[in-house]
Amino acid sequence: MQFPPFKGVLAFDAAARLGSVSKAAEELNLTVSAVSHQLANLEGFVGRKLFDRSPRGLGLTIYGERFQRDITGALALIATAAQNVRSGEVADVLRIHSVPTFASHWLMPRLQDFRAQHPELRVQLSASYGEIDFARGDLDVDIRYGAVKGRDLCVETLFSEEILPMISPSLKDRLDIRTPGDLARQDLILSELTLVQWPHWFAAHGVSVAPSSYSLAFDRTSMVLDAALQGLGVALDSNRTAGALLKRGDLVPVFSDRKGISVRAHHLVYPRAHAQWERVIKFTQWMREQAAQE
Repeated sequence: MQFPPFKGVLAFDAAARLGSVSKAAEELNLTVSAVSHQLANLEGFVGRKLFDRSPRGLGLTIYGERFQRDITGALALIATAAQNVRSGEVADVLRIHSVPTFASHWLMPRLQDFRAQHPELRVQLSASYGEIDFARGDLDVDIRYGAVKGRDLCVETLFSEEILPMISPSLKDRLDIRTPGDLARQDLILSELTLVQWPHWFAAHGVSVAPSSYSLAFDRTSMVLDAALQGLGVALDSNRTAGALLKRGDLVPVFSDRKGISVRAHHLVYPRAHAQWERVIKFTQWMREQAAQE
């Protein structure tokens, strides 16, 4: 088996991701001419043109697109192997990422069950908003909210969620809300993260004019729910992230028939190269079981 020049592969990966030889040179701490030479060596080895160079910038040919797709998982595997050795870990480590609210409200309360079933695994859970990059090699599985972007990924929808208006019982008792139109005159709390926003909800329930301003707005679901708990207004949020609060009655649906909107929301996402990893198989199977119980 003949291996391509590894320096050329690294140069290709950087140039393909960044769309620029000069930016790749900066990332790799090399000169532009050195990166160009490594790319030329790689193209000579594969016998194909990998880049289209034009005044508009650097683009991939069809061969370059295929090569990038195939090497991404391999580079992630190499990075992971090096990290495991460098950290001195003997036990297998499962590295999960999720958005913060789902991690704290849904996943964390259930992790003890996973650890009981798989004591041989250590779990590292990170939480943040925004896209994550598997190519860095520091994550195994992402639990992603909303639309999924990216090539060469396994994507499995775990479950949908219902976005519905919810309110504290004490505030509900003080207000006279009988129809969706009545809500337009109340203090509404805006969550910037839900897949269904207030204008969408009003339109879906026959209210032609939605509020253009809100009493409170947050970019964290936990803050939206806290504000609703304190009686500061009506929240439009997920029955899953607010599940424990709704079950205890700390928050209640505004309407007896809920008037929620169902969306496909949470997905298991991981590179195809990870699909054969034993720790990923164990975790994804456990997540399917948890989702089925819901």
